[in-house]
Amino acid sequence: MSPKSTIDRECIFHFLKTKASKPLSLRDISKALDIHKTELRTLKRILRSLLNSGDIFRTKTGNYGLAEKMNLITGEFEAHRDGYGFVISEKSGERDIFIPPRRTMGAMSGDRVITRVESSVKREGSIIKILERGRKKIIGEICREKNIFYVKPKGKNVPFYIPVAPANMGKAQIGDTVSVEITTFPTASSPPEGKVLKILPDVTEPSYETELIIEQYSLPRRFPGPVIAELSALPEKKKTPGRVDCRDLLTVTIDGETAKDFDDAVSISRTDHGYILHVHIADVSHYVPWDSALDLEARRRGTSVYFPGSVIPMLPEKLSNNLCSLVPKQDRLTFTVEMHIDRDGQITEKDFYPSIINSNERMTYSAVKKILVDKDRDERERYGYLLESFEIMEELCSVLRENRIRRGSLDFDLPEPEILLDLQGRPESIVRAERNLAHMIIEEFMITANEAVASRLEGLGVPSLYRVHEKPDTSKIEELKPIFSSFGLKMKMSSTKLFHSILKQVKGTPEESLLNILLLRSLKQAKYATENIGHFGLASESYTHFTSPIRRYPDLVVHRILKDSLGKNKLSGEMTGYLAKILPDIAVQSSRTERTADEAEREIVSAMRAWFMKDKVGDEYKGLIMNITAYGLKIQLKDIFVEGFLHVSSMADDYYRFDERNYRLVGRRGRKSFVVGQEVTVRIERVNIEERDIQLGLV
Repeated sequence: MSPKSTIDRECIFHFLKTKASKPLSLRDISKALDIHKTELRTLKRILRSLLNSGDIFRTKTGNYGLAEKMNLITGEFEAHRDGYGFVISEKSGERDIFIPPRRTMGAMSGDRVITRVESSVKREGSIIKILERGRKKIIGEICREKNIFYVKPKGKNVPFYIPVAPANMGKAQIGDTVSVEITTFPTASSPPEGKVLKILPDVTEPSYETELIIEQYSLPRRFPGPVIAELSALPEKKKTPGRVDCRDLLTVTIDGETAKDFDDAVSISRTDHGYILHVHIADVSHYVPWDSALDLEARRRGTSVYFPGSVIPMLPEKLSNNLCSLVPKQDRLTFTVEMHIDRDGQITEKDFYPSIINSNERMTYSAVKKILVDKDRDERERYGYLLESFEIMEELCSVLRENRIRRGSLDFDLPEPEILLDLQGRPESIVRAERNLAHMIIEEFMITANEAVASRLEGLGVPSLYRVHEKPDTSKIEELKPIFSSFGLKMKMSSTKLFHSILKQVKGTPEESLLNILLLRSLKQAKYATENIGHFGLASESYTHFTSPIRRYPDLVVHRILKDSLGKNKLSGEMTGYLAKILPDIAVQSSRTERTADEAEREIVSAMRAWFMKDKVGDEYKGLIMNITAYGLKIQLKDIFVEGFLHVSSMADDYYRFDERNYRLVGRRGRKSFVVGQEVTVRIERVNIEERDIQLGLV
């Protein structure tokens, strides 16, 4: 390599991947590539970058080798309170790796780590390097033992206390809830150290729980100055050149009653051969270009986070609730997927183009249900001019849904909690969120549009993001067999067919919801990836996220890629190289922020459930056993959508043991047993607001 030539990251990585048969020293790499001494500093910087990304690993002798060739896996660590954890691989197709308590190297939940796989059969390993800390702040209570002050973490997935030196206590007192910065992270041989950042108010009202969780997960509340500056410069008027005018189409949005950001609208018509479905998605990419301050902030946030009665948006309100929101009777810039679908539900023709729409109505799920299911006379008269459109939507939804189920898509009909707040922000009721025909219509149309976009981008061969969902681990299926066998369900088949068989066998039975939840828990979590491996849950060969760019960053990315790939303006070589470089990091970051948002949303549900039940201690309820462990029973109450735990220590009538083979809890003396799905009567024994925990007793 001559002195004038340059080296780059791709060049070095390609060499180590294809040419190096063993880990090499800096000198070996330099010599093999004939790198001039003036470029040694650049080589060191590139190797450091590859080390930080987890693509390569440096051995104890100082040599550099490809991580995957060393049986090393890069992924995110999920810690358990008892000290052990799992590493979720960033590479598609890799099973999770179990990390025993003494091999975590002090890693915390959310940390990006390198793991050495030490047993490929058991999928067990040790963390050997922490690449990036997922959390630098912890919420907890100041405690004291002798002369040592420490913070007891509030989260259940932080398995250690954080000592705080008196000089780093600030004005915090014993018993205060604080936000503590970890100044020294734990290692295999030394504990962490922390510094109190601020004292948080005592949680005397449910609304404070949201503030605490926002602080706990370091969710960004305010938008930085450069974002606000860009926002103020955005034009209010829409530019329409080069856009297809869809304002004459009958178009509606269908969302929940409290929704404020409408990023999808639909138009439909019947033809001699079937249907024409237009899915119009807010064109956020028109206002948020690559690497702008708005773009980088949206990338950092990754997703909007929804709490009862509030939201932490990915985009500022001017965009999410105004310029990009497809409000009725207003011109809005969109990106349209036009699909011609035959009577059998097959797409015969599809087109993609920037457009402009003017939505006729802002419809709600409940209003559409009244029209189509309840045949409500008043609603049908009010929206008479849209009746035909809604009836065609129902017809097409049925065809698409039947096709999807037939091809093997998993149809989980799982209840979700909906927390209803009073005017003071206190939980007034916790109910099962309704999922009706209107929800299904929008769900089917969005799935169809997402598949159409994914298959187009894959066909073009351009770098892109895919929404992938891997097949479940065989070991997870084996763990479920005792439970399903106890219900008399047949289990002699492959994992893919097993899911559909179980769903079919339990459809309409009292235990349907319970067994669906158990099946869902055994599945891997869907994530974003640059390599398309398909979507197991949807039985889709090619799937992406395109339909929610207001609240999900990957959708915005896919919009830009699709727009740049259309018509004469094919994706340039420079842009292709840029995408190939940044998309892997965006996939990892977006998957991580999605998991964080899910955890935060689950935490607030747990908190609100505890607040709702705190004045119901002593009350009795019927409940269903949802899960069984050696420690006791997880029970879901029937009258209200709340879960609690019945510990074996509170079952005073006998000593109970866990029969793992038959998946039940059995009394040693009376042989009384408890199985999943069994109805029991319980009493609310204790509600711990701090721990967000509901303890039950058996009646």
